[in-house]
Amino acid sequence: MGPIPIQRDIVHRPEGVVAGQGSDAHTVARTSLPGIPLAPAAARRFVRAALVDWTAVGLPSAGAFGDRLTDDAVTVANELVTNAVVHAGTTVELLLRLEDTAGAEPAALVLEITDHHPARSVRDGRTERPDPAEYGRGLQLVATLAESWGITYRTGLKTVWARLQADDWDGLPGPAPAEDSVRRGRRAEMPAPTVRRAERDDTDRAGRGALSFLAEASDLLAGQLDEDLVASIAGQLMVPRLADWCAIWLESEGGGPGAAPRLAGVWHSDKGATETLRPALEKEPLRLPGSVGSGPVPIPWPADAVAGHGDGGAALAHRITSGGRTLGAVLVGREGVALFPGEVAALIADFVRRVGLAVGAARAYTRQATISRILQRGLLPSKVAEIPGVTSALVYEPGDDGVVGGDFYDLFPCPGGRWCFVLGDVQGSGPEAAVVTGLARPWLRLLSREGFRVGEVLDRLNRLLLDDAMEAAEAAALMVAAAGGRQIQDGPQSRFLSLLYGDIVPLPGGGVRCTVASAGHPLPLLLRPDGSVRPAAEPQILLGIVEDVAYESQSFDLAPGDSLLCVTDGVTERRSGRLMFDDGDGLAHALSGCAGLSADRIAHRIKHAVHAFAERPPDDDLALLVLQVD
Repeated sequence: MGPIPIQRDIVHRPEGVVAGQGSDAHTVARTSLPGIPLAPAAARRFVRAALVDWTAVGLPSAGAFGDRLTDDAVTVANELVTNAVVHAGTTVELLLRLEDTAGAEPAALVLEITDHHPARSVRDGRTERPDPAEYGRGLQLVATLAESWGITYRTGLKTVWARLQADDWDGLPGPAPAEDSVRRGRRAEMPAPTVRRAERDDTDRAGRGALSFLAEASDLLAGQLDEDLVASIAGQLMVPRLADWCAIWLESEGGGPGAAPRLAGVWHSDKGATETLRPALEKEPLRLPGSVGSGPVPIPWPADAVAGHGDGGAALAHRITSGGRTLGAVLVGREGVALFPGEVAALIADFVRRVGLAVGAARAYTRQATISRILQRGLLPSKVAEIPGVTSALVYEPGDDGVVGGDFYDLFPCPGGRWCFVLGDVQGSGPEAAVVTGLARPWLRLLSREGFRVGEVLDRLNRLLLDDAMEAAEAAALMVAAAGGRQIQDGPQSRFLSLLYGDIVPLPGGGVRCTVASAGHPLPLLLRPDGSVRPAAEPQILLGIVEDVAYESQSFDLAPGDSLLCVTDGVTERRSGRLMFDDGDGLAHALSGCAGLSADRIAHRIKHAVHAFAERPPDDDLALLVLQVD
């Protein structure tokens, strides 16, 4: 998922316009954010962009806000939006108001975060809460940074506001750019490591600057699905901001207890020293025992590895953990000091906890994607049959969410000179979808080879799905009874599917006879050589919904040059904003332009049209089958 697009509504009101505010001038910027984990990152970008806009138009109050207050505003917005997302889960309204008191008092910036679930309490710093790496630090942090703050309740709304006041420091000229960049946690080009260490403001880094650093680091680490990329981002964030060099080891996912961790990366403020440091660290992989906990562990200075870079220094190691499991270790070093300052050591420990969460999430995704690929290979046919006199082209693209998709296909021979084809879409995805697919495809082959007609195959498959769903419901009822009447969270889902099923019989004089039936599935489209397109089946109810239904089939002849296109709803319901690909018979129009093309080229053109329909890649499974008479 990409960044949330931000719409800014920035209004500058002349003096005296806002009732109850005297002669104050107000500039207001507002945006609306969805209640999803990406909202805090979008809020941070919005705050920075709004302050830049105000400064660009020459508003005098905006010029009084220095980098320190900007970082505070970003941090407060991050915490309050995180609070609203986690504890309300609704759309979040963010408003910034710039107050200019015309010299009576210092200018101020007011932030208002409104959610639509006031029944849920606002989290404060006194209640027990999960790790701040995931859930933020709460109103205790806001109270520390804000001049004043409060909560306003209105019908259906709850607003938490904070007022940040510009002080004399923010209005004065700032320090030299290099020094200021180091204090705020941004990389500065310094002539030598000794100068950078001398100008590093560790106390401020562990205070307001630390909060901004951790917020930005969490934004960069969030959503990364590759553990090596997580390690790379972590190393580049720590060097040279927190340390002169850093190394990260990751435990092998499938290795046994004796498997050595692998060195995922080495970073040094002097790039030339990295080539010397890496071989030295590879000789002895770092593995910390679980007994050391999650805090820093002093490590002897690797003098041989960093020879030529100062007269020694301090090194600290941290375990990378997630969910109580050790995932690796981080080793950081500072040259020319005997000990890491306590504030910096605490900041590194907090940052490593975030790295652990990111590595754990990346590994969970990798495991899920691997299992899904294995299941998907087992649920789909290893090859499709070749039909005499008919060319087939198949496109299958599972969704990119890392779970088993619900789409499946099959093309197989049957007794009596028939060939059967199937395109199905199970409700949902993941294990439940895999169960239904694992039942439906073998049942279809068995029923087809027993000689049942097309409509009868769907009748019997419908009853089998309903019987299976009844057995699952009875099993769930027994589980609820055994649990003392408590609801089972992971109970059975409804097992229904849409299906297009048909058979093909070659005709003696050329061409084929095709019989199809559609159960809640996008209808197949018949393309003639002259470019005309028509549906080749009638819509009917999904399988696994009702018992008293008799499915009917339609038969027609396919002459040489005719093509039959079968798709799943990943094609027809491909979205671009509020529009879908098949709105206004969009699929039929796309197919009509494929007259005269081969089966492979028809499949390729339809797939390309589906992908080009929207900027973002498809998020649903996509399957299409083209059958063309030679």
